[in-house]
Amino acid sequence: MRRARLSRFPLRALACAAMASAVLSGCINLAPAYETPASPVPQTLPSGGLATATPLDMSWRDFFVDKQLQGVIELALANNRDLRVAALNIESARAQYGIARAGLFPTVGAGAGGSRSRTPGSLSTSGEARISSQYSADLGMTAYELDLFGRVRNLSESALQSYFQTEETRRSTQISLVASVATAWLQLAADEQRLALARSTLESQRKSYDLIQRSHALGSQSGLALAQSQSTVEAARADAAAFDSLVEQDRNALTLLVGTTPPAELLPATTTAEAAQLLVPPAGLSSSVLQQRPDVRAAEHALRASNADIGAARAAFFPRIALTASAGTASSTLSGLFTSGSKAWSFAPSVSVPIFDGGANRSNLKVAEAQQKIQLATYEKTVQTAFREVADALAERRTLTERLDAQRSLLGATSRSFELSQSLFRSGATSFLDVLDAQRAHYAAQQTLIGLQLTEQTNRLTIYRTLGGGWSEGADGNG
Repeated sequence: MRRARLSRFPLRALACAAMASAVLSGCINLAPAYETPASPVPQTLPSGGLATATPLDMSWRDFFVDKQLQGVIELALANNRDLRVAALNIESARAQYGIARAGLFPTVGAGAGGSRSRTPGSLSTSGEARISSQYSADLGMTAYELDLFGRVRNLSESALQSYFQTEETRRSTQISLVASVATAWLQLAADEQRLALARSTLESQRKSYDLIQRSHALGSQSGLALAQSQSTVEAARADAAAFDSLVEQDRNALTLLVGTTPPAELLPATTTAEAAQLLVPPAGLSSSVLQQRPDVRAAEHALRASNADIGAARAAFFPRIALTASAGTASSTLSGLFTSGSKAWSFAPSVSVPIFDGGANRSNLKVAEAQQKIQLATYEKTVQTAFREVADALAERRTLTERLDAQRSLLGATSRSFELSQSLFRSGATSFLDVLDAQRAHYAAQQTLIGLQLTEQTNRLTIYRTLGGGWSEGADGNG
């Protein structure tokens, strides 16, 4: 059987056709012109109510001054599972972008094939059985779309912006992780201080109870005083047990955030030393610095992606032109496959024009436009939330110094009151109830001061986090 030959066409002509189609693609972009939305918040951030401003462009290693805390954060960045998932999401988004971008270029493949067939004599024109062979080798381009209206390019742009969004989400996850680890570490330190205070108070109460018990045995103290003293012992014992439980829970929470059990040398000591620097924005700082926040940047990338989706949806209303072509050699014998005169080619353009689709294209466009409006509202809400978080943190900062000073003064006053009540009780000038009241007030003032010191330290973390985790974090977030 004689094999039909294709017309001759040189390989370089196929290459030229592919290059020309690539140049022609993307001539028109139907996506709306993108403009960064106007910021829906005041133009400047609150100053924080402090005269001295500090530099805000620092990495987390510069912000956290406690070496133990730095070590715990480094462990968390290496082991936290949420951060691993965020990093793997980036790999997935990068691959999706690669798939979408591949549509901008022709798909060229090489192929070779051969076949042999036997035709029986009853079907042959000559009445004799015949064996025929055919062999081919070619280089081909399959269904390459000429992107005249930007459909493929906008799909690629949407995938790219989604990839950028995922990267910013990972950065946001990392900043939140750093702040959460530091908060858990500080909470553990505060609860260990509270536990130490409760145990110290319990020991003191037991000594007082022993003295009252001996005095009662001698008849110099009433049964009421003994009962009151015992009640303070039991209350202190209950507090010590409660804080002991909280400390264990704090360690469990820290272990979960870190992703592994932190070594003992990295756990906090029961001190009130500053663990992080204080960041205070200068007066009149533009609220545009909120654009440094990764959640705001992620929201804007999502908005850009939805903008590109509109362009792809609009392009669906226009004709789609696809090219399929191949060039190579064909022969009835394997030995003649690359001989002169065996060249073959094919060129098969196709045009698809939407005529009636039941309104699918129009509905797809409406969906894309609605999604773009949703992403715009989401972006504006993200900016507003960022502004409020910074404003709230700075509003709390304005009063913290005064609250701490007042609490320290209160602690001094309750300490003096407790000492005087003990002296008066020993001289018989007052009842033991006055001593208990003074002691409770002193204990409460100590616990409140520990809580305020924790609030002051976590406020520093909140300011750092709400300002984007430091301007010099960079794309990798590692400072």
